[in-house]
Amino acid sequence: MITIKRFAFNPYQVNTYVLSDETGECIIIDPGMDGLDEKEQFDNYIKTNNLKPTRLLNTHAHIDHIIANEYVSSKYNIQLNAHSDSGKFLDEALIYASTFGLNMSDVKMIDEVLVDNQFVEFGNSRIQVFETPGHADGSVCFYNKGDGFVITGDVLFKESVGRTDLKTGDYDLLQKSIWEKLFTLPDETTAFPGHGPETNIGFEKIHNPFVAIGKDLD
Repeated sequence: MITIKRFAFNPYQVNTYVLSDETGECIIIDPGMDGLDEKEQFDNYIKTNNLKPTRLLNTHAHIDHIIANEYVSSKYNIQLNAHSDSGKFLDEALIYASTFGLNMSDVKMIDEVLVDNQFVEFGNSRIQVFETPGHADGSVCFYNKGDGFVITGDVLFKESVGRTDLKTGDYDLLQKSIWEKLFTLPDETTAFPGHGPETNIGFEKIHNPFVAIGKDLD
């Protein structure tokens, strides 16, 4: 069984996730730590729970989700896994960090490219990658069928969706990603977003004002 630990980091309150299982191996998703206090809080969780990070993943490469990529990769000697289309944002990351007042001294580039429907393994567990563009090129979600959850990044929030007025945003494409990749999951699937509280797919299908479709896709 996968244990999910969520932190809310940096001024934009990005949800950073640590997924671990009974082996002690874990993966880290969207490290948003900004400053020494947040890094210490994160590191203490890893140390206290005797976890062994094996992979670093990004749901997308907007600056608030990646500012601690280099820190995590170096400290725990793990590679960055992200979609190839995230590269364009990583190339400009230092500019964005300065613009938005975030602490970033170096940019970690992609070591291993994520592709649609592949499985990322750690310990006795694995999560499936879904390509979900629309909020940003390179956006992906991470799904685990057995434990019934999906990490949605900034694609889907509780009663909301990701912004599409930023670079490479596309509202029609975002709707398509949600309808075809997320709303085809079981209704009871818990959705853990990039900001804010968790929700579930069935609730969003009915109540989300941006993408609601009712109970059935047809």
